Amino acid sequence: MVRKREKLPKVYELVIGTVKEIYDHGAFVTLDEYGGLEAYVPLNEISHTWFRGIREVLKVGQKKVFKVIRVNRAKGLVDVSLRKVSDSERKEKMIEWKRAQRAEKILELAAEKLGKSLDEAYEKVGWKLEDHYGEIYRGLEEAHLRGPEALIEAGVPKRWAKVVAEIAKTSIKLPRAKISGVVTAQCFGKNGLLKLKKVLTAWKDGFNPPEGVNVRFYTMGAPRYKLDIEALDFKTAERVLKHMLKAMKDTAKKEGCRFEFERIKR
Repeated sequence: MVRKREKLPKVYELVIGTVKEIYDHGAFVTLDEYGGLEAYVPLNEISHTWFRGIREVLKVGQKKVFKVIRVNRAKGLVDVSLRKVSDSERKEKMIEWKRAQRAEKILELAAEKLGKSLDEAYEKVGWKLEDHYGEIYRGLEEAHLRGPEALIEAGVPKRWAKVVAEIAKTSIKLPRAKISGVVTAQCFGKNGLLKLKKVLTAWKDGFNPPEGVNVRFYTMGAPRYKLDIEALDFKTAERVLKHMLKAMKDTAKKEGCRFEFERIKR
């Protein structure tokens, strides 16, 4: 079961709840991330649209995204709302929940390999990654990219870091953003080939690609050249493209060469 460090949620926090019991006045749900803590959904917090009966909206066993509206810390009582959860909040919370589930699975595999408990995995790895990266799975993504060092810098013991990084490497598939385009470059007159080479390689000067970026630049048959840039996000890919095009355009202008770029639409 995916867990939180705190025993009780905060007001306005989004939580995953499983419907346990339904009554005419409301429903009781168990909060999955809080050890099955029971919360109450008042009838007027079920839906913002009209409905005949509560069972038209909720069914026992359903998992839903709720928003915490009241917390009595002294008595351990929690009230939640389904009505106050927007569509965008619901989608974001479900993505967060699925990432947390994947993170827990990796921690569980690491614990098994080291002969430890899942509780120990959270103490030695999970909570340290949450503190350092803001989210456990984000820390595991960094481990996938950079290896044990990404975990050690978050305070994870070396023994755990090595095992967790190995599992993250094989278990996580990072999404890729791709930009492609065609460069047309021609240099005429004396030393045309030499000038063309300078244009097409100008982007390499002082180029230090960000983590996770792959660049392929190859001929399609002169004067056309294919450019593919892959990165972890489009913002990074666009930044790399901007650098490459500026370097090549500036050099082409200096050398008196023709230079054009056409992006391939997907």
